Amino acid sequence: MLLENGGFKSYGFHFSGEHQNAVAGLYSVGWERESTHDYDYDGMKRNEFGKYVFQYTFSGAGKIEVAGKEYTLAAGKAFLVQIPSEHRYFLPGDSEHWEFMYITIYGEEAKKSFDFVNEKLGTVIQFSPESSPIKLLMSIYQEAVSRNITDAYESSAMAYSFVMELYRYALNIGVSTEKWPKQVEKAILYAKKYYPSQIGLNDLVAESGLSKYHFTRLFHKTTNLTPIQYLTKIRIDKAIELLRMTNHSIDDIAKLVGYSNGNYFIKVFHKRIGMSPGQFRESKYTVPVDHVMTD
Repeated sequence: MLLENGGFKSYGFHFSGEHQNAVAGLYSVGWERESTHDYDYDGMKRNEFGKYVFQYTFSGAGKIEVAGKEYTLAAGKAFLVQIPSEHRYFLPGDSEHWEFMYITIYGEEAKKSFDFVNEKLGTVIQFSPESSPIKLLMSIYQEAVSRNITDAYESSAMAYSFVMELYRYALNIGVSTEKWPKQVEKAILYAKKYYPSQIGLNDLVAESGLSKYHFTRLFHKTTNLTPIQYLTKIRIDKAIELLRMTNHSIDDIAKLVGYSNGNYFIKVFHKRIGMSPGQFRESKYTVPVDHVMTD
């Protein structure tokens, strides 16, 4: 099932298979941008039962009320709630928009994960865009967009993987990237969303809200990369995935990852990987992308 809203998409999954309830099941995943203030969900008035929602903010801001307390959900903030339960999340009047990604899961392992993470970290949690749960969430969404989630076993495996990443996060594995400055997080989230477009340094600077000088210094200090190096890494990572998993032409891949000029894409790829995109594809390179990249 596919729902569309202004170019953003939501996917629901309704496969049979008791193992989903016994272990973990994927109910829905989506990417939305809300700009009307009638966006308002009351956790006690929804039809779903026994579901767990994880929602991560990319830009703008929303709010959530839990146990009489109100929390602002700015970029980098996520919440984890059970349905049904006493909570309410909404687009407040002082926010122009709220862009977020969400995943809804269910099953016994999902419940255990929810209870553990809530006890350990609370309802509202800060995540770096480079943290494993967020990277996995984006990957699951992309699999849904590509229509690669076709049966209960695939959807259950993805839900279970997400549950495990939440456990790992709550146990402080890889915590060093979780205290990045907000300005850097906002720029990275922007780059991850809009890398297929012709964006560059000035766009990342504008998203950060800092001057170009202060932003580039802070970004390099935080990531050990310049903003353009980081944007290039995102694009080349995606290009590698497309080269390995599709039959798209080199020129098409160049456009899909944000390069209008195929020759320039080939030059950048060769500089980063040590071979041309065509040679990479023909070599049937099998090392994971994270191991290929050298900065």
